[in-house]
Amino acid sequence: MGPRRGYISGVAAYVMWGFFPIYFHDLRPAGAVEILAHRIVWSAVSVAVLITVIRRWGALRDLARRPRTVAGIALAAVLIAVNWGTYIYGVNSDHVIETSLGYFINPLLSVLLGVFVFRERLSAAQWIAIGIGAAAVVVITVDYGHLPWIALILAASFGTYGLVKKRLALPPAEGLQMEATMLLLPALGYLGWLTAAGRSTFTAVSPAHTVLLLLSGIMTALPLLLFADAANRIPLAVLGILQYITPVLQLIVGLLIFHEPLPPAELVGFALVWLAIVVFTWDALLRARRTRPEPLAGDGPVAAARLTLDGAGAAN
Repeated sequence: MGPRRGYISGVAAYVMWGFFPIYFHDLRPAGAVEILAHRIVWSAVSVAVLITVIRRWGALRDLARRPRTVAGIALAAVLIAVNWGTYIYGVNSDHVIETSLGYFINPLLSVLLGVFVFRERLSAAQWIAIGIGAAAVVVITVDYGHLPWIALILAASFGTYGLVKKRLALPPAEGLQMEATMLLLPALGYLGWLTAAGRSTFTAVSPAHTVLLLLSGIMTALPLLLFADAANRIPLAVLGILQYITPVLQLIVGLLIFHEPLPPAELVGFALVWLAIVVFTWDALLRARRTRPEPLAGDGPVAAARLTLDGAGAAN
């Protein structure tokens, strides 16, 4: 039941993240910053309830006494706020397809972080995958007439967040709680300012809108917990392949539900990204097979793949 439950948890987490565009789209007319502030507040509340149930407040107090850890968590909090805020803005400004591109690019960027931060060496196949991914960005940039900045910010913030989280090595619930707590005062301050200015949509649009804002905390925490369960039960190489469920679903949602255009040049760009992913995944699977029974120890590219996965639970 262990591996089977892990597969179910992993697929469920990535499917939930894949359909997040529908959820955040339904939160309009709230602006991206207001939605982000509510997500922070209600995530803090939801995870606080969970930590109370599992009795982990002592572990949080121990973390708070470690200045370097607190500094790392503060950096992670800023990065995840940028990631969440950019994602919400992308969805609510009708750029769902571009947000999916960001999460397709992210694994390739994570490998590059492994090269520059950990001085890891890549195989020829991985360099080819990165080159194909870069070509895809160039093609899409030419088509847009500007850099696909939403996709690039999502990939950069998420990849760097994964790097920070890898170094911190914190349990998911405790890490998310401390990140949300550090962002709590700015979020509450912004929501208070909106209310005083008469610009808050909370309780002002409809009961359904209010409920959706309240549920943003649970919607954030639940897939994170499912992901953590999956990571403990199935190989990370498998989990890495499953993560592509999310951007594929986001692309489908953008095309079929929100009817966003996908011009030929942009389609070519996505095709190049998918080709890069195929090359990268094929090479990673070969390396994982060669390094059994300890597929995560040893050479740099495998460690870089782990870097990608360590940050994956914070997607969207």
